Amino acid sequence: MSPTETNDTTKESATKREIQVEIPVEDVNRQTDTLIQKYQKMARIPGFRRGHVPASIIRQRFSEEIKTDMVEALIPRFFRQEAERLSLHPVSQPRVTDLHLHEGEPLRFKAAFEVLPEIKLEGYKELRADKPEIAVSEADVEQALADLRERHASFNPVEGRTLADGDFAQVSLDGNPKAGEAKSEEGQPVHMDEVLVEIAGKDTMPEFTEHLRGSTAGDERTFDVNYPEDTNDKRLAGKTFTYVVKVQSIKQKSLPELNEEFAKQLGEFQTVDDVRKAIREQMEAERKHEAEHAAKEKLVGELIQRNDFEVPDSLIEQQIDIRLERGLRALAAQGLTAEQMKKMDLNRLRAGQREQAIHDVKAALLLERVAEEENIQVSDEEVTGELEALARQSKQTSEAVRARLTRDGGLDRIRTRIRNEKTLEFLYHQSA
Repeated sequence: MSPTETNDTTKESATKREIQVEIPVEDVNRQTDTLIQKYQKMARIPGFRRGHVPASIIRQRFSEEIKTDMVEALIPRFFRQEAERLSLHPVSQPRVTDLHLHEGEPLRFKAAFEVLPEIKLEGYKELRADKPEIAVSEADVEQALADLRERHASFNPVEGRTLADGDFAQVSLDGNPKAGEAKSEEGQPVHMDEVLVEIAGKDTMPEFTEHLRGSTAGDERTFDVNYPEDTNDKRLAGKTFTYVVKVQSIKQKSLPELNEEFAKQLGEFQTVDDVRKAIREQMEAERKHEAEHAAKEKLVGELIQRNDFEVPDSLIEQQIDIRLERGLRALAAQGLTAEQMKKMDLNRLRAGQREQAIHDVKAALLLERVAEEENIQVSDEEVTGELEALARQSKQTSEAVRARLTRDGGLDRIRTRIRNEKTLEFLYHQSA
């Protein structure tokens, strides 16, 4: 006789299942005896030596604790056994209901959980990728070269005159929301030291140019700046700030000459033409990568459109967690404090991530199915190469990285990611 009896009661969903499990009384009694012995060793009850408390007293005194331990010990094991017997592969933790636990009787419960849907893969061989021609013009190269010169510009002090258009003012500044405006979470004071402000520069707010033009080193100016709603810095967008600006010095920008000396400063180059050639090659590689990335994203979107299926809620929630964690790490790197993060509406953030999370999960499951159909595998050497790259980034040994990822399941995630990337590469090149 099977140790459990099962009844699959959830038929209307492709991902939701519920089974009813019965654990024989012999297993329940055996576990009860084990737990009683455990509590006998631990219990300190007046009138009895430690380890010699009668089982009847232990059963009475620790009845609730024993029941809890019983559930924690038996339910996961017998749930797993029954799921395996039915060839079900849960992707979520079971939700246990209708628990029946009485002395001298079998332990019965129902467990609701989710499984992966059956995906009947269709249409992936007919997918065709966009492969646009990659072109880099002479103007593109010259603009990139000009940007390089800008990045290597020097700023030389000027004395004996006032600030004029084209000059750079090196300033320290303090900015506060204008009196009367509410200090929202974003509208916090701004303080900066040794900032370069280009007078009449295309990226300079007009108020800075107007009030700093004509000043000299040592001057201090106080003025208001009105920021438009589309300002990139959310601390400033749509607000009026009052600034106190002190001019520390006046500087002029000097661009390096386009000559062999400049070329050699940039790296292993002998001439400016060598630099132009390297710029062109880099731009072509970047544009090719961007075009391939966009084409692959479009392929995945088309693959999802051709194969609609129900996605387990648990996988969606896991993907939302991953996306939120990634986003919060990025915000922290940009200076967002833990206190500011606590004030965020996480429910709203989770809701905003749901649609993309569903897309991500569907894409991963479909790519796995394509990999199965095409027998796309990941070698141990490929995994090792990824581990070595991670080790270099984190300045650890590859053995330490492997041990850490093995403990937390990250090794399987890396193998799955590599396989999906290879599968996407297959889809991209299959129409070549």
